[in-house]
Amino acid sequence: MKTFDLELVSPEKLLLSRPVEMAIIPAAEGDMGILAGHSPMIIALKGGVIEVRGGGHATERLFVAGGFAEITPGRVTVLADEATPLAQLSRSEAEARVKDAEAAYEKAVDDTPEAREQAMDRLIAARTMVEVAGAA
Repeated sequence: MKTFDLELVSPEKLLLSRPVEMAIIPAAEGDMGILAGHSPMIIALKGGVIEVRGGGHATERLFVAGGFAEITPGRVTVLADEATPLAQLSRSEAEARVKDAEAAYEKAVDDTPEAREQAMDRLIAARTMVEVAGAA
């Protein structure tokens, strides 16, 4: 199977840079599978899991809290707001994030539509983090 280069970058560091057979990313419009030769595009990411596949199975799974991905036929660059391998997620930390995000969303009720949308995106990402986090 053909491969393409996948780079996953967070504000802290480069998390992944290697050839892969397939990546499944949480696009804002829904999960999106990417193979070598994909049409070029730039997409927004929602909070969710990036699954990296090789040899017919998942080799890595990472939670991203949002960001963007640039896709070309031979390369995918993910610029994540935050990225964490699933094995390193803490359920208790994720639940605390949900509480913080809920409070921020309630405060944003009188803000601009953009601020409310940003608060809702943060809340959805936190709830997704709880769903995929292992027990703390």
